[in-house]
Amino acid sequence: MVRRALTGRIIGGALVLAACGSGDSSSGPGTGGTGGGSGGTTTGGAGGAAGAIGSGSASGAGGASGGGGVGGVCVDSCPAPNGGVTWGCTKRFMYGINYAWKDFAGDFGGISAWGIQGVSGQASAHAAALADMRGHGVSVVRWWMFPDFRGDGVDFDASEIPTGLGGTALADIQKALELAEQADVYLMLTVFSFDNFGPSENVAGIWTPGITPMVKDATKRKALMEKVVRPVAKAVAASPHAKRVIAWDVINEPEWAMTGSDPYGDPAFEANADLAPVSFTEMETFIKEVTATLRSESGALVTVGGAAAKWARAWTKVGVDFYQLHSYDWVDKWWPHTNAASSYGLDKPLVMGEFPPTGLSGVPYSSVVQAFWDKGYAGALSWQYDEIKPAELDGIQAFATAHPCETHFTPKTNASIEIAVSQRGRRSKSVRRCRTTAGGVSCTRAGLEP
Repeated sequence: MVRRALTGRIIGGALVLAACGSGDSSSGPGTGGTGGGSGGTTTGGAGGAAGAIGSGSASGAGGASGGGGVGGVCVDSCPAPNGGVTWGCTKRFMYGINYAWKDFAGDFGGISAWGIQGVSGQASAHAAALADMRGHGVSVVRWWMFPDFRGDGVDFDASEIPTGLGGTALADIQKALELAEQADVYLMLTVFSFDNFGPSENVAGIWTPGITPMVKDATKRKALMEKVVRPVAKAVAASPHAKRVIAWDVINEPEWAMTGSDPYGDPAFEANADLAPVSFTEMETFIKEVTATLRSESGALVTVGGAAAKWARAWTKVGVDFYQLHSYDWVDKWWPHTNAASSYGLDKPLVMGEFPPTGLSGVPYSSVVQAFWDKGYAGALSWQYDEIKPAELDGIQAFATAHPCETHFTPKTNASIEIAVSQRGRRSKSVRRCRTTAGGVSCTRAGLEP
């Protein structure tokens, strides 16, 4: 528990609280919540940098704001001790699993030609899966959206220029967030994948446009931003459960669809032979534009699903909030899981976004994830729920059971704090008794002190 002293100042007739003192009060980067309604004591919720409180009298009901800083009270009773990701008022070891899909490229939009429904059409199955993940200690679920365009989720014109979201994509986004709220998990939505860079081709009767021409051409790239990326981000922001999207993963393992090398000291990339690759500069530009578009509509964090520590510095200039690397035995041979996170020289938290639930290089899962915890990594998400065995789920649960608070982002309830607030026009202080709840921090005035 952190005890914080607060000072108040007036903005637009409302009392704005600024946190000070010791403890972690940083909030997630990005667009914060905006205070609504009348002014008053704010509620620190999950989100980006805190938003300004709405106008109104100091005695009115406070509007919601993002966690931390001006406009919100940030309290964290159990921050992850070695490394973690900060989201709202909580710094946690980002612990979870890759879903990564129930139906590849079909979860968000459906694939009507194959009789596959999206999330909204299979809500009970997805609800059961998410509940099972949460029951085994999962906090964050990495879920893929458009790993290629065989699904109905994105519409195209005859020139293969995106024209908007299609199928049941919008309904599926809303349902996924609703189900995440019910299960008490947080989503990392992976928008694209290296798989998108295959050539335009017929996939079992479905014409599937490749993304390469869209990445290379500025006009087509803009259409992708405005007709696909922005509507997806806006749909999340419009949901009453928007806080359940903790992060956007711009693209999964883009290194497999690139040629050449980056200017940051990494070795050359190794594009898959069956893909239509782009240069590093073209991919970096694409990722920067997706990141900027997501940030303009959403307060969630942003990352990139880097393929391996081999290219650890590739995405250091695209504006992510935390780095993400993946590790399998071929990676672990050269960049072992026992390496400290700091050994990669990165300037932001590092999450291991994929690794086998069986462990690495013959070392069991329990030892691997403990090494990530001990060595300062910010999180670990194993691969993947659709393929996992019951005993492997039990292994995930065992680690979460050992660290029940430090691995879950929902604020711990009933953690009491005491806040002193300077009132406008008075020399005295109002003492507010506050409790953290799933929605943030709520306070009531307990009396006056001289």
